[in-house]
Amino acid sequence: MTENTRSDDDGEAVSDEEVDEVLQEIERKRSLTGWAVVLVALIGISFSVFQMWLAAKGFVLSISLPGVGDVVFASLQLLQINAVHVSFGLILTFLLYPGSTGDGPLSRRCIALGSLVDEKLGAEHPVSRVVHAIGSALAWAFLDAEMDRVTPSDFVFIVLSVLSAAYFITDFDEIQRMRALGLERGRPIQEVFTFLEPIAGLLGPLADTSYAFVLGAVGVLLVLEATRRAISLWLMVIVAAFVVYARFGVLIPQDAAYIGVLSIPELSWPSIIQNLWYNTENGVFGIPVTVSVQFIYIFILFGAFLEMSGAGQWFIDLAYGATGTRKGGPAKASILASGFMGTISGSSIANTVTTGAFTIPLMKRSGYSPEFSGGVEASASSGGQILPPVMGAAAFLIVQYTATPFADVIVVATIPAIVFFFGVWVMVHFEAVKEDIGGLDSSELVNLRSHFKSGWFYLVPLGLLLYYLIIERLSVSRSAWFTLIAIGALIALVAAYGDETRARLGAILGVLFGASLLSQFLFGAGVLGALAGDGTGSQSLIDAFSATVGNIGTLIILAGVLTLITRPRLDSPLLSFDGAVDDTAETTADAVSRPDLASNGLYKLGVFVGKSMESGARTAVPVVIAVAAAGIIPGVISVSGLGPNLVSLITAVAGGSLVLLLLVTAFSSIILGMGMPTTVTYIILVSLLAPALTEFGVPLLAAHLFILYFGVIADITPPVAVAAYAASGVAKSDAFETGIEAFSLSLNKAIVPFAFIVTPGIILLRRNPDAANLDVGDKYRVVEAADLLDVGYAIPEILIPVIGVFLGVVALAATVIGFAYAPVSRGERAAFAFSSLLLMAPGLAVSGVYDILGLIGLGGGEMTLLLDVVLRGVGLALFLFLMAKNRQRGGDPAVRSGTAEPA
Repeated sequence: MTENTRSDDDGEAVSDEEVDEVLQEIERKRSLTGWAVVLVALIGISFSVFQMWLAAKGFVLSISLPGVGDVVFASLQLLQINAVHVSFGLILTFLLYPGSTGDGPLSRRCIALGSLVDEKLGAEHPVSRVVHAIGSALAWAFLDAEMDRVTPSDFVFIVLSVLSAAYFITDFDEIQRMRALGLERGRPIQEVFTFLEPIAGLLGPLADTSYAFVLGAVGVLLVLEATRRAISLWLMVIVAAFVVYARFGVLIPQDAAYIGVLSIPELSWPSIIQNLWYNTENGVFGIPVTVSVQFIYIFILFGAFLEMSGAGQWFIDLAYGATGTRKGGPAKASILASGFMGTISGSSIANTVTTGAFTIPLMKRSGYSPEFSGGVEASASSGGQILPPVMGAAAFLIVQYTATPFADVIVVATIPAIVFFFGVWVMVHFEAVKEDIGGLDSSELVNLRSHFKSGWFYLVPLGLLLYYLIIERLSVSRSAWFTLIAIGALIALVAAYGDETRARLGAILGVLFGASLLSQFLFGAGVLGALAGDGTGSQSLIDAFSATVGNIGTLIILAGVLTLITRPRLDSPLLSFDGAVDDTAETTADAVSRPDLASNGLYKLGVFVGKSMESGARTAVPVVIAVAAAGIIPGVISVSGLGPNLVSLITAVAGGSLVLLLLVTAFSSIILGMGMPTTVTYIILVSLLAPALTEFGVPLLAAHLFILYFGVIADITPPVAVAAYAASGVAKSDAFETGIEAFSLSLNKAIVPFAFIVTPGIILLRRNPDAANLDVGDKYRVVEAADLLDVGYAIPEILIPVIGVFLGVVALAATVIGFAYAPVSRGERAAFAFSSLLLMAPGLAVSGVYDILGLIGLGGGEMTLLLDVVLRGVGLALFLFLMAKNRQRGGDPAVRSGTAEPA
């Protein structure tokens, strides 16, 4: 597919500048220039190098030098690493996000004050001049009206962020002592910085206050300020409210109705700060940040390398080549491309805008309305966060919170994710049939065979990732590290490959492989190690071959680099870097007055690596800040002992009704998740609501998936609907209507979670026989091959329910679109909706009825397996009857051309 496919139905191209404007409007990032861009790039690359080093070496930062051995720079503890990780995030936040642009309530009041003084006293009055001078000073220090400069206050915050991390590195022994004795035992500031001793009397209360306590308090405030900038004021207020609650929750009377359970023991500020800032179990550096350090960042980096290599455009073209000529093909291609890129990027907003720049104009041109086009893109992009194997960042949080193997999480999440994308696919197909929307002309699309042949290597890293995770069962971080090496090797290989160089490239790689094999065989070390005398002695040929194959990635990278050195002007016929790489290469080449460098293959390869690292860091910043802030909430719950009381309160409010509890959880997830990253919503609600769900007997993994799904739905739920708002910016459509379309298309994402809660077999979970004697997390297990062969279990509890949800989303599609083979009347829509409920979650309907009967004193009952199967059969019969009737009507041209009634 060529660039001209990015023009919309009016012939106006969706340019990269428009994409950047939409992203900037939503994310409110600065547009930096000059030295600030260089500074951000250097810090971002340093952040990525630090994380890659952790993935490769673990907590010991060292480097192996031939003839010297391992040179250890630092051996860090988890708390220190988490602190450095968050500090990087804070520094980049204060560089990338403005503190104030002058449009906030405080800024407006200050401006109004100056105008009022001018009006009362005159502009030349000394008081007016003083007021304006103070205002100018404050504006210089804090205000970034054009969103293009780093203010002095930002540098102050950056220095404080560096100090907070440096203290963990330089004085960790003192921190360990204080974790046992309390922060009050820490040294005051003049003892830490001895040059302040002569002026200790001028420090006031600080002279008698522990420096660790001051830094901890400042650190928590820095996280709150970074949250306000990078995420939202709403999240900052929620997190700050929990901090205040930790200190003053003791004032809540224990005998107060309902809220009495929220009363907590008295906690001092030092105790609160110690638990929130100097703790890896909870608080800022708790489990969420640990997951970010070990899993999330490295996968964000993986996605950045893949995107900058040009894989994003290749997958978009592949999706269009596979489905573009079908009825409604552009929308179906959007589902495939956006779902795939969404699972890697972890950001439904960024993916909606970047992928939507290609997909939305084509959908509009083919006949879909702007609102529907934007809705499809937003729905599919947000759905990427529930699509295995990466699932944005959520999969790794679920692994950590539930102590479940990664492979099991992938197995559990697969079927509902496929059901969601299948449901969206059916809806866009019905819409295409209703509006008579065809596909694209084959001349506008790539040839599928040649396209796959020219870019098959983009699939290799994904295959390797699954191999390392599922077959080899390596840790997530090691799997991601090996996959990063694979991406680097592939790009170096492809960049150096051409008709003129393939023989040379093969020869160089063969020589390197042979030399390494010989060196391993004779000396037990690589070539450099053998030359430096580090060999362990000769070894068998099989061991030597195995060791050489283990370093094949490094050998391929080296072969590619050596080939590019010999042919620096090589234009690779297979590789097409992302436009950002080409732009950066040209910009940096011009900056050093060497414009010819932009066409140098080796230079561009280096730019690709650096740009990928910087892009990964930029993408990770809001995630790092989000998990740091969200970790405060479970930290407060833990230190205050609120957890059990909160579960009792929620259980009491639910009144013993699982349906009511699920509805409360769903609405809480959607409301809290509006405008917030999915990871934040997940972390907060897992801490608050997951224990209550498991108390009702809900499987642990099902409870976590349920919360995740509704957190994702928040991205496309009006009135906020940030992903839909981003799509409307590209589609030039009404934002609210686009949100309505996105939510309607994602409606099955809201029903499927209820289905797998009441029928865990849908997500391949089976109750353990002796569940009554087991812990919550062990009451259910992932099904095994033997379970699938158990016909008495597999058919009624897995096969029938899974078929039911797939048919149910088809019925739901007819309900939402109002069309299948022919228009669907309002009465038929109601019947389709009822059949969808019976096919997908009959247990939900029965439980709701029993709850209502219980309220009016008529008693209830229990949902049996037989009743479940019977009700699904009734739903199937109703669905088949409705579809047959609709298909019969669809054969009549007069009926077929009619329009559906509005929902």
